[in-house]
Parts: sequence; C-alpha cells; structure tokens
Amino acid sequence: MAKVIAIMSMSLDGYVADQSDGVAEVFDWYMAGDVDVPTAAPEWTFHVSAPSAAHLRGLMGEVGAWLTGRRTFEKAGGWEGRHPWGVPAFVLTHEVPQGWPRPDSTVHFVTDGLESAVAQASAAAGDRAVGVHGGDTIRQLLDAGLLDEIHVDLVPLLLGSGIPLFGLARNAPVVLGNPTVVAGMGVTHLRYPVGQA
Repeated sequence: MAKVIAIMSMSLDGYVADQSDGVAEVFDWYMAGDVDVPTAAPEWTFHVSAPSAAHLRGLMGEVGAWLTGRRTFEKAGGWEGRHPWGVPAFVLTHEVPQGWPRPDSTVHFVTDGLESAVAQASAAAGDRAVGVHGGDTIRQLLDAGLLDEIHVDLVPLLLGSGIPLFGLARNAPVVLGNPTVVAGMGVTHLRYPVGQA
C-alpha cells in the first residue's frame, strides 16, 4: 500500500484555520518568495523561497493521489473538478454532493469508510504516496493507525483560536520520529515519521 502522508499548513499554536474557517494567514507563505512553482492549474502557481520551492517540487513528485475530507473539498470549491497538483483526489464523505461526480473530473467520492478511501487512493497513487488534506481526516487516519508521516508547514503566526490540526487524538501519546527540517521564507517545513522513536 502507498505511504500515507498528512500535509497541512499550521500556525505555531496549532491551528490550520481561524474561527471563521479562514486560511489566508496560514497560507501566506505560498506567496512569500520570488521562485515560481507552477501546478497543473495555472491559477495555482506558488511564489515561494528557493528552499520552499525545492521542497514543494519534491512533494509534487512524490504524491500520486490526494485524500481529503468533505469540508476541505467544499472550502476548495471542489478544485473545479481537478486537484491543482494534477493527480486524482478522493473525498471521504457520507454522501456524494449534489452535482457530483462531474464529467472529466478527477475527484472521486468515497462513502464506505476510511479504510476504503485509503485503499482507493493508494491504488490510484501506484508507487507514489497518498497526500492527505484536512484536520479531521488526518486525525481519523492517525487514530486508525493508517498514517505513515506527518508533514507540517509551520508558519510564524499565533492565531489564538480556530480549527486545530490535531485536536484530541484517541491514541495519544503518539510517538513521532526525528523530523527533517527545511527552513523557508515565512515557513518551516517539518516532516515526521509516525510511530518511530
């Protein structure tokens, strides 16, 4: 099965969005530099520092499918039917939203549970990894023992309140291995293996 990697931007005090579900400050680093990192969707070109650009390009080459929750899908406007990284996206949901699936879309909906969503995303990813968006989906994977790595883009920001990335993990404490660290402009990229001391 493909490696499953949580990938989220987070404030220093642990929030992925503010109380109104806004992510602008947490995502500021995507436009904080002078190196362009294009995606499969031209309107989603990032402008980051050189270290962040190398880091993002590596991730884009590594991730072969995305797994996300319904809320993240809705906040992203369904990526207009195609995830900007140019790979299939699988949305964990209780029911398929009205108007979906759409013709020529690479967004798929999984209504039969977390394990099925991981299996379908893994099959689509092939020999590449499955990237995961969404705090609730990440917590569910962590609780189920289905997460291999946690990748956090830590921004120098204190939101004070909002939507936490980790909330209450059922199986806490969760042991993480030593991180790899990349210092970018307005962000520190941290990548931890799960379950390794």
